[in-house]
Amino acid sequence: MTPFELTRVSLAQEERGTAVLPLDGDGDPVELPEGGTISIALAFRVGEAVEGLVFEETRRYAGRVIGTTRTTLGGYRAGGPYEVHLPPERLPVGRGNCGVYEVAGRFTDATGRVLGREHHRFRIVHQPVRHPVRPAGPERAAPPPRTPAAPPPATEAPDGPVPA
Repeated sequence: MTPFELTRVSLAQEERGTAVLPLDGDGDPVELPEGGTISIALAFRVGEAVEGLVFEETRRYAGRVIGTTRTTLGGYRAGGPYEVHLPPERLPVGRGNCGVYEVAGRFTDATGRVLGREHHRFRIVHQPVRHPVRPAGPERAAPPPRTPAAPPPATEAPDGPVPA
């Protein structure tokens, strides 16, 4: 067994559930809604004890690096499978952020030795604004016009009680 074997990459979305991504990263980009929240789960096995396992993810858009995230996963003894869920993140919003993103991941140990790599493409798509729909129903009648209220009957006069 190799020192490290990535067995599954899963993508969890609030809006669309969980999908298993192909390990080779080939094929069409996975479509994601702008502003959505995603979380990545990585499943792997290790053939020998690994100390200080780190997952480093670099994102590119239009050929430029737009960000790198480094997540320390910890130490693992030989065996597995192990599954790690990366922290959820919110995708960018706006038409200028829509398009295809290249994401390259790299697994290293405490000495900096590269144990594995992964690569995927995502397409962030614009989501039209949804306006709340009001249920159609019968027209409501307008409330009656307000009239000044009559004063309450007098029970006392300025000089004392009113005779009954």
